[in-house]
Amino acid sequence: MAKAAKAKKPVKEETVIEIQEIQTQEARFNVLGTSPLIMHRFPFKAWQELILPARKENRAALEQTLKHLPIEEYRESFYRNSNPKAKTLFHVPNRMFACAIAQAAVDIPGAARAQIERLTRVTDINIELFGVPQIFCAMVRNSGMNRSPDVRTRPIFPQWGCRVTVRFVVPILTERNVLHLAGAAGLIVGIGDWRGEKGGPYGAFRIVSDSDRDFTQVLKQDRRSQQSAYDAPVYHDEDTEAILSWFDAELRRREQDGSAQQRRRRGNGPKTKKVHVVDGSEKDETFMRTEAVS
Repeated sequence: MAKAAKAKKPVKEETVIEIQEIQTQEARFNVLGTSPLIMHRFPFKAWQELILPARKENRAALEQTLKHLPIEEYRESFYRNSNPKAKTLFHVPNRMFACAIAQAAVDIPGAARAQIERLTRVTDINIELFGVPQIFCAMVRNSGMNRSPDVRTRPIFPQWGCRVTVRFVVPILTERNVLHLAGAAGLIVGIGDWRGEKGGPYGAFRIVSDSDRDFTQVLKQDRRSQQSAYDAPVYHDEDTEAILSWFDAELRRREQDGSAQQRRRRGNGPKTKKVHVVDGSEKDETFMRTEAVS
């Protein structure tokens, strides 16, 4: 019998993968607010509570501590420029606009949020914010289970504007695509607290040219005017004026020193040491008191 022919081994074909260099372009556009912008940076006290929580206070101690310090809360809600040579005292984190542009892709045909996040970058780390802020108090609901009401004090910019630069990948995206996404972000998403994305009327904006009259007026509200509003804020509305005027009057009536309370809450008061009272068991914490160190 003839021997069966051996099957030939398939010849391996080597494939060469060629990766082309990614090309990018930048689009720079002017943003002009069409509704007031509410800023709310996490206060430094919240940072302290997260890294080193304070001891729980009893009811008597809580009654002697102010729950809110409106002026301090107002000033801590800004994103401040650390560079003294910056044109503005305040800035907007670039992620605000990056997230707004990506979120707008959800409602725009032909775009996907994840893809836009990968293909676009807001190049400026801190975007200079032009506009004069005012102090704004509003009733809010806390995020806990009980949804208890509270009063929150934040800065609000009735008129505001800034310049944003976006780097994008070509030819997948074009400058026209990016500008249309940014315009949609200003219309349906917005930035800041209580923006359109969250069902609120604030933080909306539109894209304007360099020669826009309203934009050139906003650019005049720079660092000098912002510093004055930071040091001596102006009330935004009648409700804010009424509640803060009552607050100041009530402090004077109760003969409380707001600055002293502020130092105590921030831990800038005199150093203390704990002393056990001999009367009773030393293990009983009810016999513990606090004395200032001289």
